[in-house]
Amino acid sequence: MMEEEKEKGTEGEEISDFSSLPEGVVAKILSLTTPSDACRSSAVSRTFHAAAQSDIVWDKLLPTDWKLLISRRKPSNLNFDPISSPKKEIFFSLCESPLLIDDGNKSLSLEKWSGKKCIMLGARDLSIVWGDTSYYWSWEHHTDSRFAEVAVLLDVWWLEIRGRISCRMLSPKTTYAAYFVFKMRQRRYYGFNINPADATVGILGTEPHRKSVCLDPYLDNPQRRRRHAPWMMRPQSEDMAGLEWPPERHDGWFEIELGEFESGDGDDEVEMALMEVKGSSAKSGLVVEGIEIRPKPSRPVV
Repeated sequence: MMEEEKEKGTEGEEISDFSSLPEGVVAKILSLTTPSDACRSSAVSRTFHAAAQSDIVWDKLLPTDWKLLISRRKPSNLNFDPISSPKKEIFFSLCESPLLIDDGNKSLSLEKWSGKKCIMLGARDLSIVWGDTSYYWSWEHHTDSRFAEVAVLLDVWWLEIRGRISCRMLSPKTTYAAYFVFKMRQRRYYGFNINPADATVGILGTEPHRKSVCLDPYLDNPQRRRRHAPWMMRPQSEDMAGLEWPPERHDGWFEIELGEFESGDGDDEVEMALMEVKGSSAKSGLVVEGIEIRPKPSRPVV
């Protein structure tokens, strides 16, 4: 019976328990898995628990360019020491606390279960038509935003917001989705229940992914919509029927998926656009935090 439970090694050597392997060997094996696998392996044995804390594991699971990316941060925007902190601590810090980079106009974080990079382009990193015209838009501090400023729509008929990012900033060969992250001013927004917005996402030089999206977060609940948007000028258009409405995120913002793309492994640039340019209604009250690019599909960490 004991002989049946043993496994043969590649050289004919019998191994009855992986826990008998040296800690360094276990760490090397775990470095070839995923962050979630490395964490779960801690419960196997003391050897696995010790190996799962090793810098050998987490240095491999961190993005290869993480040091370069954090060198683009704001000087005081770091809660770990990139030289002396354990690599596991650095990994989870980047998962739980988005790091502001590029003059604070972008944020970097990691997806816990995969270790892939997530980038958000803040409103100041987007191209907003008439964004610098104070009659149409204002730039304000928002207590719930990770960025210093958000863009607040005062009054436009033509809404056009664009963002671009190099695939070099993202994890290679990954399916990403772009999400428009926003809020509506309480009791002071209108015009978003008339026409769907048009969203496009794609690699420059190729045909982009196109879809129609709803930006009214209360469209599915008439009572809440009346409470949050008493200034609605016209009833809901039939064109909005059947569209997905924006869910609320854990951080209190709303988001709507604009589309998805493959990051590849080259220098391609991705452009994301959100437009409502039919000109049939004035719009006001949109609060823009940015566009977040994160891996898809995503699943919660258990």
